Amino acid sequence: MVFPRSGGLRAPPLLLSFLLPAIWEVGSGQLRYSVPEEAPHGTFVGRIAQDLGLEPAELVPRLFRVASRERGDLLEVNLQNGILFVNSRLDREELCGRSAECSLHLEVIVDRPLQVFHVEVEVRDVNDNPPVFPSIQKNLFIAESRPLDTRVPLEGASDADIGANALLTYRLSPSEYFSLEKPSHDYQVKGLGLVLRKSLDREETPEIFLVLTATDGGKPEQTGTVQLLITVLDANDNAPVFDRTLYTVKLPENVPNGTLVIKVNASDLDEGLNGDVVYSFSTDVAPNVKNKFHIDTNTGQISVNGYIDFEEYKSYEILVEGIDKGQLPLSGHCRVIVEIQDTNDNVPYVEFKSLSLPISENAPLSTVIALISVSDRDSGANGQVTCTLMPDTPFKLVSTFKNYYSLVLDSALDRETVSAYQVVVTARDGGSPPLWATASVSVEVADVNDNAPAFAQAEYTVFVKENNAPGSHIFTVRARDADAQENARVSYALVERRVGERALSSYVSVHAESGKVHALQPLDREELELLRFQVSARDAGVPALGSNVTLQVFVLDENDNAPALLAPAGGGALSEALWRSVGAGHVVTKVRAVDADSGYNAWLSYELQPPAGADGARSPFRVGLYTGEISTTRALDEADAPRQRLLVLVKDHGEPALTATATVLVSLVDSGQEPKTSRVSLGVVGPEASLVDVNVYLIVAICAVSSLLVLTLVLYVALRCWGSPTQGACAPGKPVLVCSSAVGSWSYSQQRRQRVCSGEGPPKTDLMAFSPSLPQGPNSAEERQQPSDSDYIGKPRQSNPDWRYSASLRAGMHSSVHLEEAGILRAGPGGPDQQWPTVSSATPEPEAGEVSPPVGAGVNSNSWTFKYGPGNPKQSGPGELPDKFIIPGSPAIISIRQEPSNSQIDKSDFITFGKKEETKKKKKKKKGNKTQEKKEKGNSTTDNSDQ
Repeated sequence: MVFPRSGGLRAPPLLLSFLLPAIWEVGSGQLRYSVPEEAPHGTFVGRIAQDLGLEPAELVPRLFRVASRERGDLLEVNLQNGILFVNSRLDREELCGRSAECSLHLEVIVDRPLQVFHVEVEVRDVNDNPPVFPSIQKNLFIAESRPLDTRVPLEGASDADIGANALLTYRLSPSEYFSLEKPSHDYQVKGLGLVLRKSLDREETPEIFLVLTATDGGKPEQTGTVQLLITVLDANDNAPVFDRTLYTVKLPENVPNGTLVIKVNASDLDEGLNGDVVYSFSTDVAPNVKNKFHIDTNTGQISVNGYIDFEEYKSYEILVEGIDKGQLPLSGHCRVIVEIQDTNDNVPYVEFKSLSLPISENAPLSTVIALISVSDRDSGANGQVTCTLMPDTPFKLVSTFKNYYSLVLDSALDRETVSAYQVVVTARDGGSPPLWATASVSVEVADVNDNAPAFAQAEYTVFVKENNAPGSHIFTVRARDADAQENARVSYALVERRVGERALSSYVSVHAESGKVHALQPLDREELELLRFQVSARDAGVPALGSNVTLQVFVLDENDNAPALLAPAGGGALSEALWRSVGAGHVVTKVRAVDADSGYNAWLSYELQPPAGADGARSPFRVGLYTGEISTTRALDEADAPRQRLLVLVKDHGEPALTATATVLVSLVDSGQEPKTSRVSLGVVGPEASLVDVNVYLIVAICAVSSLLVLTLVLYVALRCWGSPTQGACAPGKPVLVCSSAVGSWSYSQQRRQRVCSGEGPPKTDLMAFSPSLPQGPNSAEERQQPSDSDYIGKPRQSNPDWRYSASLRAGMHSSVHLEEAGILRAGPGGPDQQWPTVSSATPEPEAGEVSPPVGAGVNSNSWTFKYGPGNPKQSGPGELPDKFIIPGSPAIISIRQEPSNSQIDKSDFITFGKKEETKKKKKKKKGNKTQEKKEKGNSTTDNSDQ
C-alpha cells in the first residue's frame, strides 16, 4: 500500500517513487529488493516468505527473524503473511553518505532446521536535498587595475543526493563586469569562478552585488544560492600567481603529525611588500581539511595535523590562497587534491551472528550450528578475509555468501566421549603482513538417551543368614548410565515372578532410587535355600532404556532347629522288655532323631544321661555316640533293677548346641516270664498297664494281618512251584528274586523250592528279607548263627518299631544310604552273575569299615556311609554271596545267610517280614522241641528286623 507524503512541491516525485514496484531477483544465492528512501511506515517491500519458499504458517514455529548490520528496526516482516515492510524512516544520506550504492543487508534466519537467507534491500535516492553553498554570502576583493579575463575562483555548492539529483548547474545574476565560468566534468581541470569582462573603476563602482544560484538535476529541481559581495580596491598592479592551479599528491594513511604533504609556491611581480606572499587556506575550505592539515603562511608547506584514516576519507580537496602584503592586497588561488592510500591497519572482525545451541549428539551431518560474519575495513587485498577453523573438531566452515560462513557438523558426535567443544575461528586478511583475529564459541553437545544403565556384573552372589530381621538390608545394586541429567537418572525395580506359591515381592524389595535390596521377612533356610531373582534398572529418558542383573541370595544355615525325635520316642517314652540272660553288646533299641538344619548344625550325637541320685555304679547300658543304638555293656544280673529308666540326650554340633531328650523304659524279664512291651506317652500321666494293654492289642492285630499276608505269599509260591511246565516240580535252578514292596521285601530260591517239595537234600543258601531298612546297630555287621525255632520259645524279642512308619517315611529314611560297592550274587559254579549294590551300614565298629559324618539335613542327617574294610572278616570272597544287598527303588535290605548242613532250623520259615515273626514264634512255641530248647538255652539272639 502506498502512503503519499505531504510537503509541497516535494510530494509528487516521492509519490512517483513509491509507485515504482519493488522488484526482487535471485542471484548469488540471495534475494534483492529495492525501496525508495523516506518511504513512510508500512510501505510494502516484498513477499519475503513466499520468495524464500516458506509458508506463512511456519514462520512462528520456526522462529523466523531478520537481522541487519545496520539499524535492525528499519525493516520488519509481518509474521502473519510474510511481507517485508518499512518500519522506520529510511534516509539514504544518513545510511550511505555519498556512496553510489546504498543497500541494507538482511539475514533471514529460521530454525528447525537452522537455515540462513541473505536479502539485500537497495535504498533508492530521491531528490530530497537542495544544493548548499558553504555560506550564504561571500566577500571578494578585486583591484581596479586587474586586467580583463582575470579569473576569481569560487567554492561551489554541494548536494547530498547522488546521481542526477546531485548534478548541479550554476547561473549568475546579470552583470556587465563579470561572467560565470562553469566547472567541467573533470573537476581536476578547472572549477567554478568569475571572469572579469569589463575594467573596474573604484571611483565609479566601489562595490558590486551578485547572486550565484545552483540547481540540481532532480525533478522537481532543488536550488541553492549565495550572495557575492565584490569590493573594488585601489591599484595594486600584480597579484600572486601559483606555479600550478592544481596540485595532486598521494598520502598513506596513519602518517604521523607533521608529515609534509606538499609545498605550494606563488610569485608576485611587484616589489617590496607588494611582492611578499602570505599562504592560507581559503575561507571556503571544508572543516575536515582544517582539522587534518596545516599550511605554513610563509613557506606554503602543507603538513599533516591530525589522524589520517583511509576508512574515514579517501581524499581531501584543499583550496590554498596566496595574498601579497600590498596596501591593497591581491590574492592568487590553487587547489591541492590529497589522495589517501590504504594500509593494512585494520584487523578482521569476526562475529557469530546466530547460534543453534546446544546441538544434539544424534544431529545429522551438515547440520548448521552457527552463522559467522567477517569484515575488514581495509580495501583491496587488505580487506579480503579468509576464515579457518582449528583442527581436531567435528565441524567445518562453509562459505555461504560474501564474508559469510556457516559452521556445520562434519562428523558424528558422542556426548559421552566429548560433552563440549571450544570452537575457535580465525579470520586472516590478505595484507602484508597479514592481520588476523579469532573468535571462539563453546558448542555444548546435548544428551540423547542412547545408553542403557549398565551393571558392573551380570550376576551377584549374596550370602544372608537365616532368621534375619524383617526389612534388613542385604545388598545394594548399582547401575551406571553414561548419559546425563534425566537420561542418567536410574530407577530400580524387581522383575516380579513366583517363588513357589508366593510372589517374589513378598520376600524382598528394592528401593527405586538407591538400589538397596531389603528382605521383607525372616528367611528360613529349611524352607528356602536359594532365592534367585532379577532387578531391573531403567533410566528416565524417552524412550526409557533398561537392563537387568541377577541376584543369587544363598540363605546360610543357623542352628535354629533342635533335634527332633522320631516316633515313638518323639511322642513318648519307649518301653522295651529285655531278658536278664542277654550278654554284653546286645542291642536293646535305637533312638532316632533328625535335625532340620544342615552341616554341623545337623550332625547329631547321643549321650546317655546318668539317672538322678545314681550312686556312681556302672550302668549296664550304653548308647552309640552317632548311631543312637542302646546296647548292653555287660551281662545283666539280679542286682540290676527290674525297671531301668534311660535318658538319652540328643545334641547337635551347632553354636550354641541344641538338645532333645528321649526316655527309654527297659523292663528286665527273668526266664519263664511272658515279656510285655509297651510304649507309654510322656504327655499322659497314668498307670503304665493300661498303655501296655493297648499296645498288646495293637501288636496282635498287626501280627494277624501280617500272618495272612505271609500265608498268601506261601500259597502263591507253592502253586508256582508245582505248576511249572518246563522244569520238574522240584528241579534245581538258580536263585530268582520274586517280589519287593513298599512294606517289605522277600526273596525266593530254587534250591529252597526243592526242599519244600521233597523235604530232603542238603541245606542250601537262603535269602532272608528284612523290612524296612534302617540304620543298623553296632553288632549288625557280625554274622550270627540263626537259632532254631525252639530258641524263640520263652525268650523276649526286641520290639521292631518300624511298623509304625509309613512306606514314604521309610523310603525317605533310607534314601540317603550310599551305594559304595557292588556285590556279586552267584548261583554256583558256572552260573550267571548278578550285580547287586551293597548296603551302607551305620556302624561305628572299626573292623566293619569306614565311617563318615553326615553331610545333609532332614531325615538323612543320621545316615552313615559304610565300606567293607580290609579287616572285615565278612568280606565276600570268590564264589560267595554278599552278606546283604538292597533292591534299587525299595527301602528293604535283603540279607543272605549261609546255613550249615547240619542245621536243624526249620527251613519252611525262610521268609522273615517285619513284625510277622512275632506270629510265627507264637505258633512255634506251642509245638516246639523241648530238647532243642534246652540245648539252645542261654544263646543270645539278634533281632535283625531293625536292620
